[in-house]
Amino acid sequence: MSDQPKTNHGRVLVVLSGGMDSTVCAALAIRDSGAANSAALHIDYGQRTEKREHRAFQEICDRLGIATRLAVKTEFFRAIGGSALTDETIAVPQADPEIGAEIPVTYVPFRNSHFLSAAVSWAEILRAKKIYIGAVQQDSSGYPDCRPEFYAAFNEVVRTGTKEGQIRIETPLIALRKSEIVSLGLELGAPFDLTWSCYSREDRACGTCDSCVLRMRAFAAAGACDPISYLTQAEAH
Repeated sequence: MSDQPKTNHGRVLVVLSGGMDSTVCAALAIRDSGAANSAALHIDYGQRTEKREHRAFQEICDRLGIATRLAVKTEFFRAIGGSALTDETIAVPQADPEIGAEIPVTYVPFRNSHFLSAAVSWAEILRAKKIYIGAVQQDSSGYPDCRPEFYAAFNEVVRTGTKEGQIRIETPLIALRKSEIVSLGLELGAPFDLTWSCYSREDRACGTCDSCVLRMRAFAAAGACDPISYLTQAEAH
């Protein structure tokens, strides 16, 4: 994957959690704009797997050649609590047979709005016109801040609340199935071996949380081998 700047495109900022979907977005940004015109933002928000996700972010940026990167902390999610990802008194549940039928306890209230606000602020400084975020509606846990309506509304906020009103949040994966995201990532050379999706563990992916199960199902449906290993190989169908 070339790291030469493509000067006919503006700078792209990617919200990069270190997970599978955001990593595919980073690979898309590099394909479209080049590594030299791509920036990556990571937010540590007090989640259980904060250290492991931060490591994934740095290693993915290194592999893809993204030099312009920023990692910031938001302390208030842990103080607010109410989510299994940030509140240690709430257990991360095993995946239900029908993932996404109800909003799960792993939902972090209004999280993506805070991520996007930080991204828009940095985009103004970088003069980036596009922000990529790996929101997915299909084959997902059903989080309300991953719906197309949310991003349409947020783009209107960005248009009216920024100096030039020209920054746009892009959700290139939102209508894709997870298996399609895997296929796209393989086509783009996304470093899936460096990504971290597990909600509960940092040493080895649990294989039973929503995120692990969705990932395993996606690789199986795409006919591809997931390069990470799992503590428990849940039934991927």
